[in-house]
Amino acid sequence: MINLDEAFRKFKSRLELNDREQKNASQRHTEVREYLQTKFAVERSFLTGSYARHTKTKPLKDIDIFFVLKESERHYRNKAPSVVLDACYDALVEKYGKNAVRKQSRSINIDFGVVVDAEDNTDYRVVSVDTVPAFANGDDYEIPDTDTGRWIETNPDIHAQKAVTAHQAFSNEWKGLVRMVKYWNNNPRHGTDKPVKPSFLIEVMALQCLHGGWQGRFDYELQALFSTLADRIFDEWQDPAGLGPPISNGMDTARKTRARDLLRQAGRDASIAINLVRQGQNGEALKAWRALFGPKFPLS
Repeated sequence: MINLDEAFRKFKSRLELNDREQKNASQRHTEVREYLQTKFAVERSFLTGSYARHTKTKPLKDIDIFFVLKESERHYRNKAPSVVLDACYDALVEKYGKNAVRKQSRSINIDFGVVVDAEDNTDYRVVSVDTVPAFANGDDYEIPDTDTGRWIETNPDIHAQKAVTAHQAFSNEWKGLVRMVKYWNNNPRHGTDKPVKPSFLIEVMALQCLHGGWQGRFDYELQALFSTLADRIFDEWQDPAGLGPPISNGMDTARKTRARDLLRQAGRDASIAINLVRQGQNGEALKAWRALFGPKFPLS
């Protein structure tokens, strides 16, 4: 039987993308980017979001693709955000069909019809991507937001750099811990509604809530992180780039209350698992962590 540290390191490894997944992701996002260039005048396109920041968890879904439109498409910027998203939606429906394409508040999602099995495996394939139309605004970008009816500013480069800085300051364990909590957020026992939404909010909170440096214990760090996230879920969490609306605006009071309760329970479950190890019940502790996180947490 593996010990707890070995289990967590195996868990962390399972949440990292392997070569086959990266190859499939590359094929998929290249395909989408090349197709959109036939429909719009694109200045450049690039990967962003948690995939680009290496904080994406399993199963591999919703890889973000920014496609920055040329000045010749500026007429979209002068209209409501829904107009460019509708145009993007219509273009993608032509290729992938209506059942595979879904409008979101700032992007268009393409589902590739990949089935996720009971162990959260996808046969090394990407489930979906999100396409985000954008315009350059100096060193920053403007993207459509149908929730507010406005174009909002963002800068994925700043988000990425802050993640790198946090990771290095935490003995290169920060991204692994963030992926674990995001995986907990996906646990089917929560139902179809994730406790914390968007999942980027977990990452934003972790920039402040994971502090003091790595102490060498995954179990203690995660128990403390769940408890701190619960205590601070009602705080206002600004865009780390200092540009767009608060990231926490995506959750109303009812959602935050539910998230707080589930995060508190996760903290309690983590404490129980820690105590099982103290009692010499390593196997039971592993089962407790697996129940908390989901099927990617190993028992052996």
